[in-house]
Formats: sequence, C-alpha cells, structure tokens
Amino acid sequence: MIIHSDETADTPTPSGMMRMHIHRPAIEGRFPGIVLFSEIYQVTAPIRRLAVMLAGQGYVVCVPEVYHEYEPPGTVLAYDRPGTDRGNFLKYEKPLAAYDHDARAALDWLAAYPHCTGALATMGVCLGGHLAFRAAFDSRVRASVCFYATDIHSHTLGHGQHDDTLARVAALRGEAMLVWGRQDPHVPFAGRQMIREALEQAGTRYEWHEFNAQHAFLRDEGPRFDPALFLLGMDMTRRFLGRILHLSA
Repeated sequence: MIIHSDETADTPTPSGMMRMHIHRPAIEGRFPGIVLFSEIYQVTAPIRRLAVMLAGQGYVVCVPEVYHEYEPPGTVLAYDRPGTDRGNFLKYEKPLAAYDHDARAALDWLAAYPHCTGALATMGVCLGGHLAFRAAFDSRVRASVCFYATDIHSHTLGHGQHDDTLARVAALRGEAMLVWGRQDPHVPFAGRQMIREALEQAGTRYEWHEFNAQHAFLRDEGPRFDPALFLLGMDMTRRFLGRILHLSA
C-alpha cells in the first residue's frame, strides 16, 4: 500500500501549539487511527519508518512532537550523548498534566480527521510506550501497544517524578499489549512484575510478551536493533490491532 507521508498538522494544547506528523494510505477511504508516541528524541527517521509501516497496514498514524513546548517545530534530537541528555532532561522537566493534555489533543484531532473512522488506538516506544499506556485512560482508545515502556514501575514520569500511572490502571477500558526486553536495564524484572501485578489486580485485558533483548530493540538504527524481533513485534502489533479495530488480521 502506497503511503501519504508529507502532511503535518498543528493543534492547540494548553501549553502551546503541538505539531503532529500524519501518515496514511494514499487511497480514498477512512481508516482506524493510531497516535504513535515517540521515544525521547522526537520524530526521528526510525520513528517515521515505524509510522509508515503502520500506515501501510491500513491506518492513519499521527505522531506528535512530545516536547513541542521546549523545542521549535520539527526539532529532532540526535542519537548521541547531547541528544540523550536533552531528551531525558525534558522528559522530567515537562509536567505530567501537559503530557495528558497533549494526548487528549492528539486523540481529539485524529477522531475528527476526515480520513479516520473514529476507531482509535495508541502505540509507543520507550517514553512513548508509557505515554501510549497513559493515553489509553481515555475511554475512546480501544487498544494500546507499548514497547518497553519506561518509568511506569518507578513512578518517575514528568516534573517532580511522581506520576500516578500504576494507580490508575483500572481506568483502562480498552485492551493493552505490552512488550519487554529481559535485558533492558530501564525496566528490570522487579519493575515488570510490579506492572503485571497491577494489570492483574485491575482486571485489565492485556497481552504480555517478553524477549531476550535490549532496550530499544525495535529501533532500526544502532547496535541494539534486533531485525528478527522487529518483524515479530510488527506482526504481533498487526494482529493485535487488526483484531480489536476490526481490520482483517
């Protein structure tokens, strides 16, 4: 499927205009929508390729710039020490409420987008995995896909580093798919167990997958990329979202 990928949209949030990058099938029709949340580097080339791959399965994919209050539109942080330091600083500098406002604004925009059916899902990697999980507290979100979501077990997202994500797990109304790397130092075994216990106690509908992999194994740049697991993860994502959003799986 050919993809239309040269569209951006700016939508208002309480903390300023937020740029979003839109990827969708280049054919007439309406498709389910996915808000794809990036890692701490914003909309990098690997994130764009991930968005295009999802759009090619028959989705409208909206990728917001998570640090829009702090960086000019279009800013991409490099996969190096300065970029990592800046991304991690902003992850903890940004207020938790601002992340929530951004998610709501992206979902509002996508639900009203003419090429979207209104069936909504979220997806994310690293920081974005946490944001995708948290955005799914919105009752409109039918499914969330979270790859190696950071800071959930440690309650450290946002300014003050004291988020309430685990305490609100019962708010999830859709189904979640969570994917982890066992060799990921950012989410150790005890942290994963804490998250899974919260899901069980809340009666959440979820899938849980763990692999022998490092953090960021989905990112198709750098030494931790695992191509075989990337393909497997994308197939799991396709089937999961297809089942819930009523596409052919």
